[in-house]
Parts: sequence; structure tokens; C-alpha cells
Amino acid sequence: MSSKILLTNLRTTASFCKTLNFLQRPWTPFIASQQSCAVHVDNPPSIPTLTTSYVHGISSHSLLSSTVDQCLQRSVERHPDREALVFMQNGMRKTFAQFYQDVEQTAAGLLAVGLKRGDRLGMWGPNIYEWILMQFATAKTGIILVSVNPAYQLQEVEFALRKVQCNAVVCPTQFKTQRYCDMLRQLCPEMETASSGGIKSSRLPDLHTVIVTDSQQPGAFHLKDVMQAGSSQHYQQLQDLLKILSCDDPINIQFTSGTTGKPKGATLSHHNIVNNAYFIGTRIGYNWKKNVRICLPVPLYHCFGSVGGGIVMAVHGTTVIFPSTGYDGHANLVAIEKEKCTFMYGTPTMFIDMLSQPDLAQIDFSSVEGGITAGSPCPPEVIRKVINVTGAKEMLIGYGTTENSPVTFCGFPFDNIERKTETAGCICPHTEVKVVNPTTGEIVPLGAQGELMIRGYCVMLEYWKDDEKTQECITKDRWYKTGDIGSLDGYGYCKIEGRVKDLIIRGGENIYPAEIEQFLHTHPQIQEAQVVGVKDERMGEEVCACIRLKAGQECTAEEIKAYCKGKLAHYKVPRYVMFVQGYPLTVTGKVSDMRQYESCCNRHNEIIIKNKQFR
Repeated sequence: MSSKILLTNLRTTASFCKTLNFLQRPWTPFIASQQSCAVHVDNPPSIPTLTTSYVHGISSHSLLSSTVDQCLQRSVERHPDREALVFMQNGMRKTFAQFYQDVEQTAAGLLAVGLKRGDRLGMWGPNIYEWILMQFATAKTGIILVSVNPAYQLQEVEFALRKVQCNAVVCPTQFKTQRYCDMLRQLCPEMETASSGGIKSSRLPDLHTVIVTDSQQPGAFHLKDVMQAGSSQHYQQLQDLLKILSCDDPINIQFTSGTTGKPKGATLSHHNIVNNAYFIGTRIGYNWKKNVRICLPVPLYHCFGSVGGGIVMAVHGTTVIFPSTGYDGHANLVAIEKEKCTFMYGTPTMFIDMLSQPDLAQIDFSSVEGGITAGSPCPPEVIRKVINVTGAKEMLIGYGTTENSPVTFCGFPFDNIERKTETAGCICPHTEVKVVNPTTGEIVPLGAQGELMIRGYCVMLEYWKDDEKTQECITKDRWYKTGDIGSLDGYGYCKIEGRVKDLIIRGGENIYPAEIEQFLHTHPQIQEAQVVGVKDERMGEEVCACIRLKAGQECTAEEIKAYCKGKLAHYKVPRYVMFVQGYPLTVTGKVSDMRQYESCCNRHNEIIIKNKQFR
């Protein structure tokens, strides 16, 4: 063998040995580095792996690439005779097979009256069958459903419909004091002389079609006629659409609360809401539980209802029971008992209302396994009472925003009571979260408070046709700024402390209203509490507690302050205490924020209530 060949062989052998040595090196440091920011969340984390305020929820369950219609079809095939929907107020019941037949008829009818993929259809009304029917009929055709707040008045609905260039509106004639058709006629007097589907409005130039669910109106279609309008041609169009609809298509526009400025249209895709519903269900156990029956009092126009209720039904084959058309606390109890509900949904205010019903003790809760509260921070005492009274051991809290489809943190059914009451749950699968200093944008140490930022499949596509507002809240690398102040622990659980804009700064001390509200809920005479900041010449701001007492109870401001002293830091003890009969609520059960500063007097001080208004 020549020396050149020998040298080459030696070099090759040496190279191989180096490679072998490299491959045999322990990988622990690399893996540990990865694990320090990732948490496996198919089950409750048992080991604290986080070392900083960044977490990535990882899972053995892959993301779904299905459209809404594909999910519903699969549930229809699996459970054709299972009840999908129950509406207590009118006694309507639909199996999955019956519901899907209605969906197909309605979808073909929408095409027949001239609507097409990409058009916007506003659904304006309370929790009625036609709402959820339109949710799935529009998804089947590629029409974008616009969820319109059923409480909107004339100017508000005009803004919403113009903002997203609605081509069609579906509504009942009226509900309670809301006269939907009358308001539409005020906006579009052209309806009186227009043919159905031929509206040409000066104030709403994109609107050409109005569909009324329960009566015949000038210039509008009756829904029953739309459902009969589809021909074989339109059913063939539906088949053709199946081949081109994408899970990345926008399918739902939901308006944010608009607490500062005008509401914005959060635009969500099939991918957003299908996967969020899928992972909500897998977290709770809907993917393996049998005969899941959900009591759903929350409004469909809100993400909690439409995704947590409607889309969860399609993805997991659950049964959804609607206790009433508009919120009714007693109707919830009747539905739970009569329909043997296994899970109950509600905002904290709804659960507080449920606990105060006079016949609560007579209700049979034996079917109830658990529930979800979301929409706003829930005082720990409320969760404890719900669990103790109803026996709902699998009660949990969810946290999210409309812009995040909506859920990003959710508890596990069998978390301990501390996690159920003191956190907003654990990071959800395929979601990244970091907690940053709101001023510098730097990640804060583990356990420290800062602004929550979210990244992942759940982040909305955009605010509809509003690049400026979209760029304000979604960074170039797709981090969504929630505006919420929170913190992470080593297991990936989150605590919500309040809103950045709700922060009270008293003499340089940062105070989060939610902390004081949760403490006040431990007072035996307090039914509900809201805390706000009020202007003060010396301190900048002072703490004001607006308290609703339990029925028949009496209490003084001095007694409330005495209860707080020694249990809260001195600067968190409310300087002002106001007793109120109630709070203005949004349709979703949240305490509504004020549109403008409202003045009120407390003794000799004129104080301006900031961020929230009370009646």
C-alpha cells in the first residue's frame, strides 16, 4: 500500500472517529436548553421546567388542517342520530343528521339568492337556532360570517356593517326591545320599495340582501324561502366549493369590545377556530368522554359561545343546550336539571348570578361533571362556591382574547384547588407565550409581572381592512400584544393581574384592580366588587371600590376598609367605597367599560371614575 493511500485511510479513520465521538457526546445540555422553554401539555405538567417568562406548549396531537364544514361532516358520519342542538325556549331539537340537512339547504339557498364565497354576512340576533345555522351554512359556502352584537343600536350597527362592507344581514324581526327590522329600515329606507336581494342603499352601499328569520318584510327574504331556493345547480356549486375552500380562508369576523375608540373586526380563519375548538375539547376531555351535554348561556356572537359551543360541537360531536334566547339565570338551572347537562359554561357574573338564585338548593346537579368560566377574571371564592354547590369537580378557568380564537390558557379538569382558583390555567398546545416589560419589550424573569404576548396558530389574520390597527397589536414576527398584565410559573400556568390600561398608579405604587376585587369577594356580605382608579391631586390616583352587597345585607364603607387593613398593603386599601345596585354589563356578561369619563361625588371630593362606569 502506498504511503499516500495509507495517509488517506488514516485521515478518513480519524475523521470517522471525530464524528463518532461527536455523536456519542451527551445531548443533555441541548435538550435541557430546549426543555427550559417548552412544556408538554397533553397532561398537567408535574415538573417545573421553565427558567424564564417564555413558554411553548407542545403536544403529541397535531394541528388540524380541516375546514369547519369538514369537521361537521365527520361528526355527522360518526353520530347521525345524536342530538346536536337543543333550544329550551321553543323546544327545538336537532340531531346531527337533521342539522346538517338544514345546513346544506341553507347553504344552497344562500348561493341561490346571489351570495358567493368571500362575501360578508352579518348575523344580528340573540341565541336562536338560525344563528348557529348561519354559522355553518356560511362556512360551507366560504361566505364570511360577521358576528354582530345583538344589543347594538342604530349608529353601532351602521358602523359595524360599513366597517366590514357587509353584503347581507340575517336577523329576527325583533327581540325584546330590539327591533332589528325597524332599525334596518331606518338605515336603508330603500328596503320599502326594493325587490328581495336588490337593495341599493346610500348609507350601506355594500348591502344588497336582508334575510329575516321569522316574518315576511318588504325588500327582504324570509329564511324559509331561502332554504327552499337551492336547485341542483347550487348543490353542485357546493360540491365544487369543497375542492377549493382552504382552512386558511377567513371565515368569521368578530368585533372586539372597542373600550377605547371604535370596535375592530378581528378576522379569524377555519384554521384558527377549528384548532382552538379541538384543543379546548382535548384539554377538557371531550375527545374521549361519552354523551357530553353542554349548557351554553353565553351569547353566540361572542367567541366563547360560537367557538367554545358551536365549533366544539362540530369538532367533538358534543350536544349543546341553549337555556334561553337571552340570558336568564333561572333558565340555566332548569336546563342543567332537565337536560342532564354534564358541563356548564358562563362568565364569572353568570355563575355569581346562578349562585344567588333562590331555588338553587332544590336543583339536581347530579349530572354535572364540570364547567368553564371565561370572559373576565373570576374571583377564587366564586370558583370554590360553584364546585361546592354543584359538585362540578372538573370546573376550570379559561383565558384568551377574541384575537386569539379565543383560548390560550386553560386549566386541566383535575388540577388542585389552588390552580383552579388562583391561575388562569396552563398554556394550550401549539401556543407560545412570553411576558415582557411593557416599556422595553424585554422578557421579564420567571414569576415577574408584565404584558402577555401570544404567538401561534391561534393569532387572528388581521383586523379587517385595517393595517394600522393590526400592526399596532401584532408585531412583525407575529406576536400578539394582549394588553393584559400577567405572570408565568415554572409549570406554564398563568396568573392574570389586570389590564395595562386599568393599572392604578398611586404615589408611584402599581396597583392591579383584579387583586383587590378578588380579595373583596372573600367578604361574607359582598356579592360582587369592581375596583377603579380615581384622580387625586396629591397621589395621582386613589383606589375606589364599587360594591354590590348580597340581598338583605348592610355594610358601611368603614367596615369594608377595616376588613382590608392588615390583609392588603396599606396603599391597596380602598380610600373610597361606593355601594351600587348593579353594573352595566355587556351581552357577554362582562362589566362594560365607559365611553367617556364619568364624574360622581363622594363626600366632599369630586372623583372621576376611570375605565369603568357604574349605575
